[in-house]
Amino acid sequence: MLNRRHFVSAGAIALAFTTSVAHADDWKSKYKELTFAVIPAENASGVNDRYAPFMAYLSKELGVPVKLRIANDYAAVIEGQRAGNIQVAYYGPASYSTAYMTGVKIEPFVTTRNNDGTVGYYSVIYVKANSPYKDIKDLKGKTIGFVDPNSTSGYNAPRFFLHKNGIDADAFFSKSIITGSHENGVIALDKGTVDCAADWWNSDTDSNLTRMVAKGMAKKEDFRVIFKSGLLAGSPYAYLSDLPTDLKQSIVKAFMEAPTKDKAAFDRLSDGKDKEFVPVTHKDYQDTVDMIQYVNDMRKKRS
Repeated sequence: MLNRRHFVSAGAIALAFTTSVAHADDWKSKYKELTFAVIPAENASGVNDRYAPFMAYLSKELGVPVKLRIANDYAAVIEGQRAGNIQVAYYGPASYSTAYMTGVKIEPFVTTRNNDGTVGYYSVIYVKANSPYKDIKDLKGKTIGFVDPNSTSGYNAPRFFLHKNGIDADAFFSKSIITGSHENGVIALDKGTVDCAADWWNSDTDSNLTRMVAKGMAKKEDFRVIFKSGLLAGSPYAYLSDLPTDLKQSIVKAFMEAPTKDKAAFDRLSDGKDKEFVPVTHKDYQDTVDMIQYVNDMRKKRS
């Protein structure tokens, strides 16, 4: 009798486990593959080289192909998630906030921690190292390169923090140019198309500029920072709110385990400058939402 009870119990456990596994895989009948998009912080080949190993890692962990979509601009990522065609996306804080504010149903779930332990980054304004400009106020009447209206460090943060320093960007600069990517901003500055350019910066050894230097696209000594913002929230990864709960859990698990399960793929995302993924929620971006709303209101008043 004891053996029979034990047998029935083991069978029940096996059945429950089988049912659980089957349920866990239910989402795969709807999502034969997943699409992952990245805002264009660098050129298309750079995005592909940086993210391809991580796509392979996610495909292995999730059990379905995860395809990288290289967007032409920030708005394409936002609209792709609005349409439900992009299940997971990597945003800047501003582009995530814009998506949220315009009704896109997404949830941020992780960002990265820098190797120095901080979470977040800065917006800086570069000038050529050999230029005569010593202070941001020396750039009055000059031309600035902004990345994209949905960029945090390349557009919204510099406008916001310049305003806090008594500078109205639209009135202060004679002209502003949208460069389309962070790399293009540095290139425009190098060529003299603009007198200064907004960009992202983590530290002296971790920035868009240092990544361009590593790729042979720029020389670090040719540029210097003339203005720096306050600390910004970390760039979030966000998935669609209506994804199945078990799929969301699997995505989060894969991200959190990436630094140990596939360190090479994880390190490739940041050239080894990030330590780990850390969980986030929308609350972590409320200050950014407020900043974007403020910048939008400033633009409307001038239009």
